[in-house]
Amino acid sequence: MNEINNKDERKDSKSSDKQFEKILKICLIIGILIVSGFIIYYIFKPEPGYVTFGILNENQEAEGFTTEASINETISFYLTVGNYLKREFTFRFKILKGNNESNLSSSGSNGTLYLTIGNFTLENNIEQIYGSYNISFSEVGENQIIIAELWQIKGVVEEFHNILWIRLNITN
Repeated sequence: MNEINNKDERKDSKSSDKQFEKILKICLIIGILIVSGFIIYYIFKPEPGYVTFGILNENQEAEGFTTEASINETISFYLTVGNYLKREFTFRFKILKGNNESNLSSSGSNGTLYLTIGNFTLENNIEQIYGSYNISFSEVGENQIIIAELWQIKGVVEEFHNILWIRLNITN
C-alpha cells in the first residue's frame, strides 16, 4: 500500500514539475519579448532636439558678468543660441528691463520692452553669438533686471521659447 502511495506521489510530483516548467517557460518567453521590445524602442526612438540660449558678458564669456553698475552706465552683452532640433530654427529676441516687481516665469516676463531684435534662422547643429547689445538704467536700485526672451517664429505666429535674466545693483 505504501508503495502505491509513493507511486502516486511521484506521478503528482512529476506532473507538478511539468506544470511548473511550462509556466516558467511561458514567463521567460514573455519577459524576453518585453525586454526586446524596450531595446528596439530605445534604439529606434529619436532623441528629442533642443535649443541652447545664453547671455555672455562684453568679453563674450558666460562667467564674470557684472552685477554692479552706475546710473546711465552702458552695460554691453551678447546673446547666444544653439540649434540642435534636427531642423532649422527661426527666432527673435526681446530685451526687457525689469525690477524687483517684475514677474519672471517659464512663460515670459512682464518687464518693460526695451528692444526687439528679430528674424534670425539657424540651421541644425549651429551655435551663433548675436550682439553686442547695450542697455542702461536711469534709476538707482537693487534688483534691476536685464531680461532676454527667446521667441520662436513659426510662419506668422510667435511662440515664447525661453527666458534668461541678470540682476543688477544700480548705484549713483
